[in-house]
Amino acid sequence: MARLTAKDPFIHSNCEITDSRFGAYVEIGKGSRVKNSFFGDYSYCDRYADIANAQIGKFANIAAFARVGATDHPLHTAACHHFLYRSDDYWDDAGRDEDFFAHRRSRTAHIGRDTWIGAGAMIKPEVTLGDGAVVAAGAVVTKDVAPYTIVAGTPAKVLRLRQPPEIAERLIALAWWDWSHEDIRQALPDFRSLTAEAFLEKYAT
Repeated sequence: MARLTAKDPFIHSNCEITDSRFGAYVEIGKGSRVKNSFFGDYSYCDRYADIANAQIGKFANIAAFARVGATDHPLHTAACHHFLYRSDDYWDDAGRDEDFFAHRRSRTAHIGRDTWIGAGAMIKPEVTLGDGAVVAAGAVVTKDVAPYTIVAGTPAKVLRLRQPPEIAERLIALAWWDWSHEDIRQALPDFRSLTAEAFLEKYAT
């Protein structure tokens, strides 16, 4: 029997889930933290991922120890420590800075469909990964990544294209990620064996 289902996400042990929603066939790896985020259908994160303030498209692949929407500290003030905004942890008569937390929540990272974020990579707030983009292990992504582009390094820079622009455009137009579960199963042998160009020749109208 298939391990993943359309009804409920498969959440492994010791996860911390807050204010988040999940599509069909989603898996959350052991020890991961997911906060104020949405996972699209078929997307997953591996062990000890840290996802905050993120909108994740369908079929996203997020490796172990990756961090998406990594939160920032204030740098324009005299101090950048927690005591500025988590003040109630330090004094009984001081409240939390709710405006600061609201600003954090508003800085959404957008992860496109059929993306791959490598182990230990970091995606900063408000960054958008285009459909089909790949982030190498350990990379720190501070700027938007174009569709079907592979980036690496700290800060991340373009390494090469995953697909030529004309193939990338056709894949986005095909939008196979919106096919039904049954149609994807039917095409599984072709997903496995055909190049992207050959796949498009067969399925793009």
